[in-house]
Amino acid sequence: MHVVPSTPVAQLTDAWRACVGTGRMGLSLRQGHSDAVKKAVADIGFQSIRGHGMFHDDMGIIKVSEVGGERVVRYSFLYLDQVIDSYLEAGVTPLLELGFMPEVLASGDQTVFWWKGKVTPPADYDAWCELVQVTLRHLIDRYGAEAAVSWPIEVWNEPNLTVFWKDADQDEYFRLYERTARAIKTVDARFQVGGPVLSPGSDHWWAPFIAFIERTGAPIDFVSRHAYTSGPAEHVPFGVYQTLMEPQHLIDQFAIPSEELKGTTLQGLPVHISEYNTSYRPDNPVHDTAYNAAYLAPVLARGGSTGVASFSYWTISDVFEEEGVPRALFHGGFGLLTHGNIPKPTYHLFAFMAAMGTDILSTGDDHLVTRHPDGHIAVLAWHPVTGEPATPTAGHTVSLSIPLDPTSAPTAGAHTPGKPAPASAAYASRQRVNDTLGNAFTAWQTMGRPPAPTRQQMRHLHLAATPHHTVTTHTITDGRVDLTLTLDRHEITLVELTATTNATEPWIDDTRIPGHATA
Repeated sequence: MHVVPSTPVAQLTDAWRACVGTGRMGLSLRQGHSDAVKKAVADIGFQSIRGHGMFHDDMGIIKVSEVGGERVVRYSFLYLDQVIDSYLEAGVTPLLELGFMPEVLASGDQTVFWWKGKVTPPADYDAWCELVQVTLRHLIDRYGAEAAVSWPIEVWNEPNLTVFWKDADQDEYFRLYERTARAIKTVDARFQVGGPVLSPGSDHWWAPFIAFIERTGAPIDFVSRHAYTSGPAEHVPFGVYQTLMEPQHLIDQFAIPSEELKGTTLQGLPVHISEYNTSYRPDNPVHDTAYNAAYLAPVLARGGSTGVASFSYWTISDVFEEEGVPRALFHGGFGLLTHGNIPKPTYHLFAFMAAMGTDILSTGDDHLVTRHPDGHIAVLAWHPVTGEPATPTAGHTVSLSIPLDPTSAPTAGAHTPGKPAPASAAYASRQRVNDTLGNAFTAWQTMGRPPAPTRQQMRHLHLAATPHHTVTTHTITDGRVDLTLTLDRHEITLVELTATTNATEPWIDDTRIPGHATA
């Protein structure tokens, strides 16, 4: 049995929910996506949201007309305002990614994704900088300078990949970064701008990027990188399968930017992991599974220990179209929520994390134990998994000796006059999600994988997605509770342990309730 210390060993930061991904910004014009944001922010407490395509043509920000040989440029923020308004109404703020290139400014016709985001440099950098500046001035006018300048701004997305930046031209990206960053600071020096927004496997970009910043003095307030752990895609019709590296590999990737900045003038800048997940594919069924939740549990529990300002799960909803309109309700999408907002097991992992306290008492390969200011304990436990295709089917046991202050028991409603005696018992509220419990994906498989479930089936899937809940009583002995949890395959479980006093009145006799007499 692991003895949990009574003194905190660290503080749990909000880095794990400081940001979440959305796909492209224009998706929030749809009610299904907007509803998903509202639900996730209410349940989990996400603080900011990041997406591609702010300048994509479906947002309609820049318009150009040729009349009598004269080029007339106009800007329209009707859609951008609707998207940001919906974020703010849900209680979340934007992390602004500048991209992709509007058609009227693009120097070429290369695109990415089903929705054809344009990924070539601007044909006219002055026109691009004007677009950026006009947009930021509009945000200041509409939302106020104090709010707008608090929204971080990334310059582009994964320019080290040829699919996102023509030829992965490093020098051209550095030019884009410098021109854009200086244009941003001209609007208001308080705007926070950063890059280079690198994908995994591209850390050879750090040294030249840092050298460029040091040589030119280009403004920079933070750096950002992405993290995934999947291997090459093995394609099947309408999907892929991939192996995964160990979960620790994600945490190791989170730490890389700070290591790269050491000894440079950029040392100490905030680090945003503005995308991460297991697989980088939006059609890998691993995202729908309890395995995905168990895999990411240690990442959420320990990722903040790397010192990053945020690590942003990609994405919040399956309303997402990089590979086109999804072919079925469960299709391996990145989302924490399906179309119709059915929670996946990984959604419950985030919701369980939202129930954790700020004082970390213990972390391990299979658990995180925290304490709330009122004294109650929250335990997140998980079945450890690796990136291997096969995971042992046997269950997993987590045994903990947990410190619990008997005087922390709620006293409201107590009938004994004077100071109540210390509690001798605690109750444990436990929620479980695994391959069978709280798992709508398994229920959908059992239904025969209907691509478009009926209303009745959707109702049943929502019911299946509810975590299994039990309440048990435990004895407090010498200020401790011994807790043994048996976890099924790929399980994540949340236990909230609270000292309790017995407020049973002396006249109460439950055996007199029909059906409650003792045998």
